[in-house]
Amino acid sequence: VQQIFVMLTELFQRATLEKPGQVDPRAAEFTLSLLAAMYDRSGTGYIKTRSAAAALIALSGDTLLAKYRAFFQFYAVPDGKAALITRSGLRSLLTDLNQIPAIVGESCTLSCVEIATHSCFHGVLNSAIVEEKFLSWLRSEPAVLLWLPTCYRLSATEMVSHQARCR
Repeated sequence: VQQIFVMLTELFQRATLEKPGQVDPRAAEFTLSLLAAMYDRSGTGYIKTRSAAAALIALSGDTLLAKYRAFFQFYAVPDGKAALITRSGLRSLLTDLNQIPAIVGESCTLSCVEIATHSCFHGVLNSAIVEEKFLSWLRSEPAVLLWLPTCYRLSATEMVSHQARCR
């Protein structure tokens, strides 16, 4: 937890330099509190870096495709020249990401993760898939992660400005 706090502090200090006045001085504290509520419910003082990274990626303002590619990079394993995501890697990713809606009472059961993993690997004979297959599956908006593109669309519409006037 302490190491993650140091990284968050540095991250938000950089953001403050880029966007002065737009970053709350307690952003690192608030973010760490959220991550601890999601990934350290028993108060052990330990949060997996990969889980924290997945949450930060999911909650970032980046495009969906950039988020999906980052998820792949964090959860894939190297296999020669390519990287592959295994069933267990996908299960870990989905379990980590589902802690985000769970924090607001929208939890998913373990069977949801298994169903999603099965749907991603449907028709795949190998024990792992390449990035394109993974991205294709995520673009189909699987039910277990439907909240992610929905949140992205909502945040994207906040920036829309129409020059129309009402009478």
